[in-house]
Amino acid sequence: MSVSRNAGLCRSRRRAGGGAGFTLIEMMIVVAIMGIIMTMGVPVMYKLWHKAPMVKAVRDTQEVLQNARARAILQGRQTEVVFHPLTRSFAVEGGSAPAAARPRRAETDDLGAVEAAPAPPARSGLSGQWDPSIAVEMLDVNLTEYKEAEAAHVRFYPNGTCDELTIVLHSDQNEWYKITLEVTTGLSTVGPVDQ
Repeated sequence: MSVSRNAGLCRSRRRAGGGAGFTLIEMMIVVAIMGIIMTMGVPVMYKLWHKAPMVKAVRDTQEVLQNARARAILQGRQTEVVFHPLTRSFAVEGGSAPAAARPRRAETDDLGAVEAAPAPPARSGLSGQWDPSIAVEMLDVNLTEYKEAEAAHVRFYPNGTCDELTIVLHSDQNEWYKITLEVTTGLSTVGPVDQ
């Protein structure tokens, strides 16, 4: 009697233990669902890691303009942002940086040739580069067009004022944005261009 009782307990334990695990088919279904969800998330992650060129161009331009204004006010000295529309680059010049971060000034060598001061490092908020897919449709400083010029200088003053600036950028995705500086406050505004 005790033998049959033990055999019955073993059979009931096997049945109870067999239902607690996952079968290979169930695990494959879960892995397939996870793969589908991850595949759907790839475009979103790509956009997060690789910002659209127009968004980056506008953000970088605004950041450089804001940093130039802040430098002029905090240091009590005129600061300039120099735009190079032909090379699609721009950078803050003037004012003084802390001694550790101060770039070397332009110097002359033994023959009297002038060495250019190095540009601020990338991603410092002091310089920027527009993507080749971005076209500069307008670059006006104090109502003068500089779109085809070698350089355009925008000055920021210690009292918070600045030169007039209007930039119109156009992307190959047909995005149009205008960046302007308010002369009396030196603050930038951005908006889409109505066509």
